[in-house]
Amino acid sequence: MKNGEPYSYTVLKYVHDVVTGEFVNVGVILFAPASNLLRVRVRTTIGRLRSLFPDLNREAFTRAMHAVERSVSNLARSLEQEGLIRSEGDAVVLASHALPIDDSSLRWSSPAGTGLTDNVSKTVDRLFERFVTRYDIPTIHRRSDEDIWRPVRQKLVERNLSSFLEEKKIRGDFDEIVFKHAWKNGLWHVYEPVSFDLADADGIKTKAREWRGHLSAVADGATEEFKPHFIVGAPARPELRGAYEAALKILQKTSTSPEIFEENQIDDLVSKIEREVRIHPSAG
Repeated sequence: MKNGEPYSYTVLKYVHDVVTGEFVNVGVILFAPASNLLRVRVRTTIGRLRSLFPDLNREAFTRAMHAVERSVSNLARSLEQEGLIRSEGDAVVLASHALPIDDSSLRWSSPAGTGLTDNVSKTVDRLFERFVTRYDIPTIHRRSDEDIWRPVRQKLVERNLSSFLEEKKIRGDFDEIVFKHAWKNGLWHVYEPVSFDLADADGIKTKAREWRGHLSAVADGATEEFKPHFIVGAPARPELRGAYEAALKILQKTSTSPEIFEENQIDDLVSKIEREVRIHPSAG
């Protein structure tokens, strides 16, 4: 880049333990003196930090990042609007004006790095990826129980059935369960979404075992008869299909003999609810 504009940069480090000196890069500042541009990017998520430092205070860290961003942005506006002396220093000097070096957990790297750029914004993004997010593990969205119920609720609304369902607490001798979706025609029909879109096979089977134990505990001495229905969501990872199938078998062996509907059977479930509700209106 023969015709690029010179710049300097510094990296913001978060030192979790000042005694051990362990740190993680959390931001970058770039200063291009020829155009008097000062730019900053800081971390807005703490996923990687929390995995390294489980006791990290999310709220305090987020406040600190916002404070750094505001302070550097204010200084950048002063440089651009008031034309402060360009020879004042490099990125480390300006960063130290925005966040003075002390014994806190935030530190600037020194000496400043340098380079040439023909696009300050793109260069900041590149430095941020190189020094801050390079080793981040992409967040995997796993569906919750509520995510599994959402399409069921939508179809119930479309068929004017949602008003028939209510919250019901089923009590046994030793335990109780609050079902958010239930209706009664002699016995209580209760519906529970269960997402098995989890991280590993052990988690999937454990969730099924917990539900089996929970239902068995409530069924023991229950004062009201009830019929459970599970709407289950499969894991996104194909290699966990075996654990998912095992989880369904665990649920099926529960003493209450629940009916299980997979996501491709939601229409069947809602049609079943509609038939039963129309024939046997709720009787509390």
